[in-house]
Amino acid sequence: MEENEKRKSLKKHQKEKKNVLVDWKKAFRKNWELYVLLTPVILYFLIFHYFPLYGLQIAFKDFIATKGITGSPWVGFKHFERFFDSYYFWRLIKNTLGIGIFTLVVSFPIPIILALMLNEIKSLRYKKFVQTVIYAPHFLSTVVVVGMLLLFLKTDGLVNQIIQLFGGTPISFITEPAWFKSLYVFSDVWQTMGWSSIIYIAALAAVDPAQHEAAMIDGASKFQRIIHINIPAIMPTIVILFILNAGSVMAVGFEKVFLMQNDLNMSTSDVISTFVYRSGILEAQYSFSAAVGLFNSLINFIMLIMVNQIAKKVNETSLW
Repeated sequence: MEENEKRKSLKKHQKEKKNVLVDWKKAFRKNWELYVLLTPVILYFLIFHYFPLYGLQIAFKDFIATKGITGSPWVGFKHFERFFDSYYFWRLIKNTLGIGIFTLVVSFPIPIILALMLNEIKSLRYKKFVQTVIYAPHFLSTVVVVGMLLLFLKTDGLVNQIIQLFGGTPISFITEPAWFKSLYVFSDVWQTMGWSSIIYIAALAAVDPAQHEAAMIDGASKFQRIIHINIPAIMPTIVILFILNAGSVMAVGFEKVFLMQNDLNMSTSDVISTFVYRSGILEAQYSFSAAVGLFNSLINFIMLIMVNQIAKKVNETSLW
């Protein structure tokens, strides 16, 4: 009896597998143009994101360029232990996590508020004008944005001239460590808030106007309609984007930090990405820098899993 049941189960499994293959072939024939369009994207991720993972093994080796990756000796967790025991470990973690969380707390809700405000503008011409103004900073390069910061915030810059005009004393924004996080985060908000609001504006466009009409008949104010209709409608989008942002909280961008960094603000501006650059590129400690970068990526991955599971339990919306 048991053997017959196993045979039936095996035949059923083979039949299901065959049906799936047949369905996939039918879908491919029907939508082959879409699969062709996907091919460059798949190749891009394979070549630039998956194949390089082979090189991660140097984090567990003493990499010697003349011997190559395969010929270099294994050292296990030597480089990880060196990083964990170093005096700059907690400074890097504190700065990276501090900037990442500060950015998430400040920059994440602002595009949502901005989208809700833009959605209430009735004048199409004025709405387009505002959107053009707030989208424009997104197209500025990081070098230009940092250059503007340095120009406006230097000791004899425009901001300090205004402070002196009102009887204040000039502030050394660029070299003062206490100002680094605020400058980084709020300049990031200015540059990205408009572009980040687009996805929320698109989600709000899908809200059924009949819901607002019914709420207005019931006497609901504009604020009440925003709270009880618009926000619940875009909540799944908010949750998904929050998960993605929380999963990259330790991935503080290298370019902007590096451009804003100097010897005087190093105590608050030194993050994992800049440390990896110094140890890996400038000091040629390839294995050590690979270990530090891998550690950072693992922390991001763990945070992504945790936030996704929490969102799944609380809101029943998640990435998977």
